[in-house]
Amino acid sequence: MAGIVSAIVIGIIIGVLGRLVVPGRQRIGVLLTIVVGIVAAFVGTAVAAAFGVSGTDGIDWIEVAIQVLVAALGVAVLDRAMARR
Repeated sequence: MAGIVSAIVIGIIIGVLGRLVVPGRQRIGVLLTIVVGIVAAFVGTAVAAAFGVSGTDGIDWIEVAIQVLVAALGVAVLDRAMARR
């Protein structure tokens, strides 16, 4: 249960940071932001592990940066998809 809660909290943080990176107003809701953040956290961790930068002591700033960039990309893609409706 704690793993699910921590994944949601990390997803919220990553999603919000990704949303802040994208300029302008986004047309996606809070729930989609959380989902994008959770997916970006998992994808960013996998990418960081593939490059060998995820196993350090303390906070993995490179991994966090990758996660935020993936979240920003996800927010931008979903924003474009919502704009076409």
